[in-house]
Amino acid sequence: MASPTMGLEAISLWIGTVGMALGTVYFLAKGWSVDDPREQEYYIVTIFIPAIAAVSYFAMATGYGLIEVDVTGLGTLDIYWARYADWLFTTPLLLLDLGLLAGADRNTIYTLIGLDVFMIGTGLVGALATEGQLFRIVWWAISTGALIALLYFLLGEMTEQASKQPGDVGALFGRLRNLTALLWAIYPVVWVLGTESGLAIIPLGVETAAFMVLDLAAKVGFGFLLLRSRSVLSAASGHGATAVADD
Repeated sequence: MASPTMGLEAISLWIGTVGMALGTVYFLAKGWSVDDPREQEYYIVTIFIPAIAAVSYFAMATGYGLIEVDVTGLGTLDIYWARYADWLFTTPLLLLDLGLLAGADRNTIYTLIGLDVFMIGTGLVGALATEGQLFRIVWWAISTGALIALLYFLLGEMTEQASKQPGDVGALFGRLRNLTALLWAIYPVVWVLGTESGLAIIPLGVETAAFMVLDLAAKVGFGFLLLRSRSVLSAASGHGATAVADD
């Protein structure tokens, strides 16, 4: 366990903790009266996303989610391993929400989740690599390659399947897909410019704040857009979930 953080870093982590906790409570309240089992799927999945993230941010804010890694040529780096644990669970859930909304078949969903887990896993290896900056950048490139492949399937195959959904459902999928693609494309940029790559063009406090803003938008913002319209979810539950279940 490393020491709790200070300054902008600490403020960002506590904002992330509170923001994710509030998002969890709000989504719970929104879904409390939902009775339709298929519609409940969206609420169950979406509630767990900020709930997991809130625990992760609390661990980082209190020093339990932080370790120090000695890297050849770079010295000691602070690495938030809890951030990767968060992403490993929450990003597949985000993709599952998109898959349900799109009425995507299981193979498409499994492919996206497989690429996602590969992306997060190789990113974690890069963050923990001790051999030097070059090795860290190589692992970042592998992880980013997986992200590019993931976005290819998201913008291609899953979007094609979503086009068969009713108008409002397809429009909502399009907004959430675009939000996800945009935000996820920024993550590797922050990583490579930040301290974890060794370049440290942006300091750890700014890097932590950037990841916090991205996480809140990608999780709480995503969930708010998804769950704000019961009528759209009702329409999606009558069409999209069937495609996944019957494939």
